[in-house]
Amino acid sequence: MEPGSMENLSVVYRSRDFLVVNKHWDVRIDSKAWRETLTLQEQLRHHFPELADPDTYYGFRFCHQLDFSTSGALCVALNKAAAGSAYKCFKERLVTKAYLALRQMSSMGSPAQQVRGHVQESRTTISYAIGKNSAEGRAHTMCIAGTQGCENPKPSLTELVVLEHGLYSGDPVSKVLLQPLTGRTHQLRVHCSALGHPVVGDLTYGQALGREDQPFRMMLHAFYLRIPTSTEHVEACTPDPFVPAVDACWSPHTLVQPLDQLVQALRAAPDPTEGGPRLSSPSTPLPEPGQTPSPPAKPPETEAQRASCLQWLSEWTLGPES
Repeated sequence: MEPGSMENLSVVYRSRDFLVVNKHWDVRIDSKAWRETLTLQEQLRHHFPELADPDTYYGFRFCHQLDFSTSGALCVALNKAAAGSAYKCFKERLVTKAYLALRQMSSMGSPAQQVRGHVQESRTTISYAIGKNSAEGRAHTMCIAGTQGCENPKPSLTELVVLEHGLYSGDPVSKVLLQPLTGRTHQLRVHCSALGHPVVGDLTYGQALGREDQPFRMMLHAFYLRIPTSTEHVEACTPDPFVPAVDACWSPHTLVQPLDQLVQALRAAPDPTEGGPRLSSPSTPLPEPGQTPSPPAKPPETEAQRASCLQWLSEWTLGPES
């Protein structure tokens, strides 16, 4: 796959209020560093200068975040009202997100686990609490509860469905669909690593293979995004990058669950209504094909959440921090 450039920006959804792009791997969303010339923000300025908002520091209102090494669907609000409506969906857990990943086996798991291999369970929910890692040399990383130096771990849930088994550069790996049911920093990467199956190419939470032919990227991709705002139903599905036609190092040999069936289940989920069913989201697990998800309980908004909302809505008109 070709590296990121100013020209290769892919748009998968566009309306008057929203833009969903397929972010390239190893491209930052934005940066205050003058040396960081290739960012998603700069790509947007290059392709859509008329959409940039001079009242914001970065020029565009990103509705959520993706890690630097993660590719895939990222939503941009084109005005303040749209940004507020998107944030309300995230706050009320109405957003559906699903990721694709290639996962390897690692000796980082329990002693009983093998060194490399396939994910054995076809469907599982990962429930390790996640906190900040205060261990020396692990700044800006996360860890699971019980790890030495793990601070303030919070409940975290991830739904995992195995799609295929195969080989990546000769090593056994599994292709999986991941749905974060909570929104912790690095959640999917930490949860995969905690099970002994880190994401292929994740050198922060995985292990280097000790050879020069390391994967050219981290194999984690934001595949599906659905944001049901009060005025617009934003839905985007990005191309699957983990297919042999795109990456010849990936050679699947066993189909476990067709991806298109899961996509149909996600798209068929009903829109949320007052007192009615909601989407599969960070509050509900990924539905089985043909299954209608049951409505989750909606917790009352706390003062801290209300303050966070107000801060989020106001920050778009603020200048950079000193």
